[in-house]
Amino acid sequence: MFNGKLFCEMNPLFYAISEQKEICKRHIKNLTGKDQFAKDKRSKRLSQVIDSHTSGLIKRGPGIDPVLQQNKAVNIDLASKQINGIVIHPGETFSFWKTVGKTSKRKGYKDGRVIIANGLQPGTGGGLCNLSNTLHLLILHSPLTVTELWKHSDALTPDEGERHPFSTGTSVSYNNIDYRFRNDTDQDVQLCTWVKGEELHAELRAEHEFPYRYEITEEGHHFTKEDDGKYYRVSKIYRLTFDKRSGKQLEKELIWDNHSMVMFDPELIPKELIN
Repeated sequence: MFNGKLFCEMNPLFYAISEQKEICKRHIKNLTGKDQFAKDKRSKRLSQVIDSHTSGLIKRGPGIDPVLQQNKAVNIDLASKQINGIVIHPGETFSFWKTVGKTSKRKGYKDGRVIIANGLQPGTGGGLCNLSNTLHLLILHSPLTVTELWKHSDALTPDEGERHPFSTGTSVSYNNIDYRFRNDTDQDVQLCTWVKGEELHAELRAEHEFPYRYEITEEGHHFTKEDDGKYYRVSKIYRLTFDKRSGKQLEKELIWDNHSMVMFDPELIPKELIN
């Protein structure tokens, strides 16, 4: 550290150097590690839908840049086409970045919102956290094993309508901040992702049903102003596991002790939710 700052925080050039160092380290780790990465893509879909999710791509409201929102939709469309149809065989690991590849303007990616040093700013390929979070929601509703998960603030923009736990929060940044899961089951699974209009659609498919079903629930959701003068979203998010045959709840697992800095105008927080 220099004068209380990390090397990467001193100026944009140092940040870029640090970023490239981490990218190189991840390339080496991928080459020397034991993970078998999924790469088999099929146009034919596996027969059983394990879970599906649809999310809006365009947020509208005060302080939200409409151009960056449209660009985000373009970026997610491009990336989802790289993922669509990929099959993860037993023992294989899905890697977001091994599947999507590096984003660049040459490939058609545009400037969307990215988070750097707890701030939102434009960046090539920005907005793909929306896609990775949607994938994570699918995996949370399955017995697949999450092996790498990074989180960012769950309060990037005001909630639209009813609050949905884990509607945001999964972070990806090429290629060292990845989203990965492993197929520890005895059958193939498949991800299907596509964009239609202003919506992202995603399905997790398999050859056969699994014996369990899963629910995501949230407790203690509120906002609070802390000693640093900033507002935070606070809650505990759980995954419930049920036996399909009996309907009996088998497990209640804390998956996120949520403490997310609010990154939109605090005046837009519903007053009844501030404790």
